[in-house]
Amino acid sequence: MESIILQYGWVLIVLVVLEGLLAADNAVVMAVMVKHLPQEQQKKALFYGLFGALIFRFAALFVITILVNYWQIQALGAAYLLFMSAKNIYDLHYKKDSTEESNEKVKKKGSGFWMTVLKVEAADIAFAIDSMLAAVAIAVTLPEVGHFDVGGINGGQFIVMLLGGFIGVIMMRFAAQWFVKILNDYPSLETAAFLIVGWVGVKLVVLTLSHEKVGILPVDFPHSTAWELTFWIVLLAIALGGYLVGVRHKNQDK
Repeated sequence: MESIILQYGWVLIVLVVLEGLLAADNAVVMAVMVKHLPQEQQKKALFYGLFGALIFRFAALFVITILVNYWQIQALGAAYLLFMSAKNIYDLHYKKDSTEESNEKVKKKGSGFWMTVLKVEAADIAFAIDSMLAAVAIAVTLPEVGHFDVGGINGGQFIVMLLGGFIGVIMMRFAAQWFVKILNDYPSLETAAFLIVGWVGVKLVVLTLSHEKVGILPVDFPHSTAWELTFWIVLLAIALGGYLVGVRHKNQDK
């Protein structure tokens, strides 16, 4: 029994670390999505959006074997993130009529808050499928505990996956809130943030192309060492470059 407890504890730690790594890039996307809202609404939008996403993750665990067949969900997520990245970078640097007055109008629109919540939920749904698949692959290696199944998965394994996902969503929420603060302190970081959003969109493109029903890339390519290293090196390079530019601009403004 002690051996089983240790195995379950170790897998839970692995799942939390996995969710934490995934939360890092996902949180940047969430932060960019809520940044246009008034400051008092940003935390609420993250809370409501990620609460809805948590409910989705819980429900999706029951039907994960069906859900994974729909590669279109990740494809739509990729298309949206790439569009958002390109549009906002264009607006920041080339759209001359993007004034503070027009930004205030956007903030005051009644539908802005709930539409933002829906966007946060939709983005997390696109991210969630891959993380849940990884969680299933890890959890099913555990010895079965109990005499009940949930959605075709052993009850003990299901509980570990649920706990890992729940902790991951909480981590994402606080990480996103921290990124919002960084973007408020260093406005010139917005370009880097939107570049990261686009890069995360590329990540979803890779996941889509490697889906077994698409087959353009090998199924195991998104989780290969080469791609993981490439993704994180590029992401960190964008973040570091944006931070250095942001600090320089802030020093010049003093």
